Amino acid sequence: MTGSRNKNHGLDTVWEPHPGAQVKFLRCPVYEALLGGNRGGGKTDALLMDFLQGVGVGYGASWKGILFREQYTQLTDLINKCHKWVRQIFPDAKYNGSEHTWRFGTGELLYLRYMRVPSDYWAYHGHEYPWIGWEELTNWPTDECYKIMMSCNRSSEKDIPRRYRATCNPSGPGHGWVKQRFVDPGQPLQIIFDEETMKNRVFIPSSLDENTTLLEADPTYKNTLLAATKDDPVKFKAWILGDWDIVAGGFFSDLWDPKVHVLKTFPLPKSWNIVRSFDWGSSKPWSVTYIAECNGEQPEPGITEEYGLPYFPKDSCIIINEIYGWDGTVNTGDRATSQEIAERVLQKDAALLMEYGIKVHIGPADTQIWEVRDGTSIANNMRTHGLHWTKAYKGSGSRVSGWALMRTMLGAAKRQDLEAPRLYFFREARHHIRTLPIQQIDEKKPEDICSDLEDHCMDSTRYGLTRKFTRMKRRKVRH
Repeated sequence: MTGSRNKNHGLDTVWEPHPGAQVKFLRCPVYEALLGGNRGGGKTDALLMDFLQGVGVGYGASWKGILFREQYTQLTDLINKCHKWVRQIFPDAKYNGSEHTWRFGTGELLYLRYMRVPSDYWAYHGHEYPWIGWEELTNWPTDECYKIMMSCNRSSEKDIPRRYRATCNPSGPGHGWVKQRFVDPGQPLQIIFDEETMKNRVFIPSSLDENTTLLEADPTYKNTLLAATKDDPVKFKAWILGDWDIVAGGFFSDLWDPKVHVLKTFPLPKSWNIVRSFDWGSSKPWSVTYIAECNGEQPEPGITEEYGLPYFPKDSCIIINEIYGWDGTVNTGDRATSQEIAERVLQKDAALLMEYGIKVHIGPADTQIWEVRDGTSIANNMRTHGLHWTKAYKGSGSRVSGWALMRTMLGAAKRQDLEAPRLYFFREARHHIRTLPIQQIDEKKPEDICSDLEDHCMDSTRYGLTRKFTRMKRRKVRH
């Protein structure tokens, strides 16, 4: 952690020794803080010290903390570090191994717990924890657990400080939402005011070079990390550089290259098709994808030269535009009605016809919208407002085959295959471009994407790209 006072940002990050101990504590007055960076920066130690600085200073039993990992089995390293530091600094502290709880001589409590899914919150509903910490925050694919526990970050004693703390490295299932919440809004150490919580938060980067204790104990540790990442540039950026602009272990990370796949918007040949596809959502975002399909005709030579365009083999596709129904929060929908969605889609259809001179064709939508509830369906409601869809193919294996098709087309674009169809994006498809790199491999099904992530643009893209496959299936059934 940094050991300097940053007056420009109003952040006090001064290391101070605890009375009678050869240990330094991190002091940070900001309510919500993320300690994040490369491997070996001492983040877990700093997280523990952040809680321990409230022990033995007069708060007594009112100072209670709870520290989360995603699973109990992940608590082992944390428990070991607690034994190392707590027993050294507070010899009278007692650890209850069956309950994973530390009780200090002056009454303070630290609970080591797990939370895997949002429903686990109900084990803590109504509790008071003025200090809440999260270890390896990017292990949680969404921010639901993190945000719902804020309701427990309280105390009946007005003079007790409230602190919300977390640690992590770049990468992991939750890389996207953590990056958006802490890293993207400002510079490191810059205090950001959160209008949702009416409190402030900050991202504090960590560095292995600052962990002098580790380097003195193991001078070759950095060399060990370099050796472990020499053949993996993505892992190198995450582990060594603490680079948040990458995603290690992403489903498309071996193929995705924005310098290749994101094109400047150019005038499309009038003979190309534009098709839209739709993934339904309400509490989760909904997504409309607009796909330009190449029929083999290339843009005029002057346009190709002016915009620096690649060659487009027949059946290549470009995601030229989108509509994304979210409220501005990661993976949270805007709860738009069927009428509101229909109006926005038809307006976008008309705008694209005006821009490119190509009529938008009806494309596939999530089959959920045809489910009848209370005597009608979302598809029927949209139809009454003039918006029509075809049914997306969602047969056995369709999800995996859709991802395989996307990978094949991204790969063809990356290696500039002259025959295989390619997949590109216009800059206007910003949520597609934002969410494609953060998709993670499903640990239980490696050929699939983890469905807990913000995958709505990917689903609508998959429906659109596989529509030709759908028509082939239907013709086969008719015969």
